[in-house]
Amino acid sequence: MESLSSILSPTAVKFSYPMLASMAASAATAPSFSLTSMASGQRRTATSKHSAKPTKTLSATTATNPVSSTTSTSTATSLPPKKVLVPIGLGTEEMEAVIIVDVLRRAGADVTVASVEPQLQIEASCGTKLVADTSISSCSDQIFDLVALPGGMPGSVRLRDCAALQKITSKQAEERRLYGAICAAPAVTLLPWGLLRRRQTTCHPAFMHKLPTFWAVKSNIQVSEGLTTSRGPGTSYVFALCLVEQLFGESVAKGIGESLLVCLDDDNSRREEFNKVEWSFDHIPRVLIPVANGSEEIEVVTIVDILRRAKVDVVVASVEKSVQILASQGTKIIADKLIGVAAELTYDLIILPGGTAGAERLNKSRILKNLLKEQELAGRIYGAVCSSPGILHRQGLLKGKKATAHPSIVSKLTNEVVNGTKVVIDGKVITSRGLSTVTDFALVIVSKLFGHARARSVAEGLVYEYPRS
Repeated sequence: MESLSSILSPTAVKFSYPMLASMAASAATAPSFSLTSMASGQRRTATSKHSAKPTKTLSATTATNPVSSTTSTSTATSLPPKKVLVPIGLGTEEMEAVIIVDVLRRAGADVTVASVEPQLQIEASCGTKLVADTSISSCSDQIFDLVALPGGMPGSVRLRDCAALQKITSKQAEERRLYGAICAAPAVTLLPWGLLRRRQTTCHPAFMHKLPTFWAVKSNIQVSEGLTTSRGPGTSYVFALCLVEQLFGESVAKGIGESLLVCLDDDNSRREEFNKVEWSFDHIPRVLIPVANGSEEIEVVTIVDILRRAKVDVVVASVEKSVQILASQGTKIIADKLIGVAAELTYDLIILPGGTAGAERLNKSRILKNLLKEQELAGRIYGAVCSSPGILHRQGLLKGKKATAHPSIVSKLTNEVVNGTKVVIDGKVITSRGLSTVTDFALVIVSKLFGHARARSVAEGLVYEYPRS
């Protein structure tokens, strides 16, 4: 299915957090950010009469939390449970849906992923197959603290045309509970339902012309009268963390942001490259992404989404007995094929996603171990993110290579570790810290395969800031 990047060509909006005034004097000691007052574009927020607190600010430090397969911090577990509905349909943007679900579950929310289609399994806008928890009809009589709509096309249209979802969301607004939408969904879904009236709103740049001019705001995040809106896949972390702050408070949002490595400090470079070699092919590059129960869904979906936007041939292969895997935060993903079938092909690049439990299961796959060894012997490219550089290390595939990994395991790598950067390339080996840094990881791969212009084009479709040169 055609990806959003092939039909949208917006101008990227800066994705960054402003420094808190109270921290300005000591900014060098720790990066700080505010989830609900962004520096990207004019910010005009109506005074909220809901439980949302758009003027609150958060301060974050560099994350040292271990890679977690649990869903909440200790702070979150002491709060009353919050129920969240995330609807999905054919063509929903997978990065947005999965990041929203992942982040809210980490915060301790009881998240229900509901399909607006007749079946639970849907194919997202860039081809990822997701399985919902239930159908939207089963949610009609439930009360939710938050309804959060991912975007994507035609996903936003499928949500718009679902009468049951319209009823649920309209009731949410009428009863003054929180609701939100991202990307195309504010303009394509909420606007026809009449749920943007007298509310300042943002959305994907390609759909801004559909919003009422007086109420349209060019910012990455907008909170107005209980409605939270955002721009696209590249702003999904800010969107999700803003929702966490409104549901659970500043401290929980701060902790989740740290654990996700959401720290956009300019001192953290995007990439460092050693022993530079060209990654060029006379054919469409084929990439293998093996997955397992416990793989980190944010990483799997982000890498797949971005590479497919760049027109890479991506194969997602399960090392389990079934093509369906249960990711670390409870998202159900359908792989393209089993690893045994996938092993019949040759790949230009093999990328290992992280997630503590998932990495352990990947490490136990003999088929994958053989594929990685063959990849190295043939001089082809391979890489890993988050906890999975540990797999490469244990299999002797990082010998003599510079690398990085999630802070919780980076000290266990005996090779030369590169700190303070999101992505490290050494010849034909590429590694990343994981989680939110995987967006840069995938864009760096696009840049290496196709050039900087292609990577920047994909980043613009994501509404993600990427260097001009």
